[in-house]
Amino acid sequence: MRIGVVGAGAVGGAIAALLSRAGHEVEVTARGEHLTAIQEHGILLSGAWGDYRAQVDAAEELTRGVELVIVATKAQDAAGAIRANFSVLNGIPLVVIQNGLDSITAAKAAAPRSDIVGGLATFASSYLSPGRVTVTTAGTLYLGVAAPDSDVPARYAARILTEALPTSTVPNFAGAQWTKLIINQVNALPAITGLSVQEVVGIPGLRRIMTASMRENVRIGLASRVHFETLQGLSHRGLRLFSALPLWLGQVLPSLMSRRIGRTPNPGSTLQSIRRGQATEIDYLNGAVVRAAQAIGHEAPVNAALVTLVHEVEARGSFFTPAEVIARVR
Repeated sequence: MRIGVVGAGAVGGAIAALLSRAGHEVEVTARGEHLTAIQEHGILLSGAWGDYRAQVDAAEELTRGVELVIVATKAQDAAGAIRANFSVLNGIPLVVIQNGLDSITAAKAAAPRSDIVGGLATFASSYLSPGRVTVTTAGTLYLGVAAPDSDVPARYAARILTEALPTSTVPNFAGAQWTKLIINQVNALPAITGLSVQEVVGIPGLRRIMTASMRENVRIGLASRVHFETLQGLSHRGLRLFSALPLWLGQVLPSLMSRRIGRTPNPGSTLQSIRRGQATEIDYLNGAVVRAAQAIGHEAPVNAALVTLVHEVEARGSFFTPAEVIARVR
């Protein structure tokens, strides 16, 4: 099958390489040095799913007809990327793999004639140099649709993608997006400090802040009548209990998440964007919690503070020390 991957970064590049290894004909979109490296040498995949050099077609936009398109850009770039490739993907099933809560809605507005499938990647990967993608932690790709849409497109895409990597469909995709927000809470503090996820969790004051942001996330979800979907061992019942635990005891959750990531330093996707000089998607991660809180007349002060600090790092081009962060986030 001929498959297009729009956005061959950490997630899209890994999926493109795995699809190529599974025997599919793959074309990816990329820009700058990353595009040049892929055109000259392919995508060099390494890490948890083995080493493989994927020879794929690559251009700034898709050039030929495809049977399935995967959109794996940052959340803020998805609608523009879909519009830029509209002549090729119009009417073709789209799998939009993004963080946050708005991926399906934004994709439907940009490509109204396509079946839209949401995707959540729970594997951890890094794109730190042109043409190279490293999977630091294996995980499942979860697919689903917005209720009450038929799940036939999700099952169709899962049947294809499972040939390349672990893939599963979830009936409660909105709940899965909220659970993924909890997992993505590990991203902000590395982006603010320049430290890896594991280093952040190892510093007691930063670990407390991460725990507080996660609890705030869960509480806003529960107040919004969200039923959290089970992902990576995080269940609705477990998260409900976590939100009620004392802060000191709740710190076991980020500690367990850090342990699952493994020993290879994981910078998190937000820090990767900062290191490449790109805009982060913090407004679609912690910022999504802030907006959800506002929608029900609540506040999310910890998440709001983390959003502010990430934007300050973007603006000034330097990181905060752990002590500075602890002083800023009460």
